[in-house]
Amino acid sequence: MIIAVDGPAASGKGTIARALARHYGLPHLDTGLLYRAVGQAVLDAGGDPADPDQALGGCGFDDALLADPRLKLDAAAVAASQVSAHPAVRAALLHRQRDFAARPGGAVLDGRDIGTVVAPDADAKLFVRATSAIRARRRHDELAAAGSRLSYDRVLADIKARDLRDTTRASAPLRQADDAVLLDTSYMSVEAAVSHAIEIVERQVAARRGVVGG
Repeated sequence: MIIAVDGPAASGKGTIARALARHYGLPHLDTGLLYRAVGQAVLDAGGDPADPDQALGGCGFDDALLADPRLKLDAAAVAASQVSAHPAVRAALLHRQRDFAARPGGAVLDGRDIGTVVAPDADAKLFVRATSAIRARRRHDELAAAGSRLSYDRVLADIKARDLRDTTRASAPLRQADDAVLLDTSYMSVEAAVSHAIEIVERQVAARRGVVGG
């Protein structure tokens, strides 16, 4: 069973995807982490994530970088949004993501183009969203806990800028797949959001089996 979880930054998609992976006993891939690693690799080399050639060069990062705590910081997040806008970078990482999705038994993947590009035939698809103000508050609290001193207003501006880049890029823009179910977590607790997500997956899988069985 392949479960695709898409949505904008700080919508709760990562938390939900990890919970679904635990619930169903499936491996989980945060595809955004791959783009953060590319962005961080470019920054470490003194490059510009907005430059397509330098961004592509960052795709050769060592797997050890995926465990680097710097990937959780805002600088890596901004760089990830920049490198992800380059078609060559997305193409370079697509094969890796599809290999993960094709694991025996299935997998849970979260990102921005899982249900539309990476795994368009996923058994279940969720599109997780929340208001920009609430997402900024979540991200600000997360960054503050990690020692960041960025203001809420700066985080909100960054969130809106990332949304604009993600939804308007030419290659695999962020959008809800036609067959994905919307889950708005704006005013939900984590527990409620996860419970709703499981219900959505169960309904989608049951409906798919019904179609196949029919």
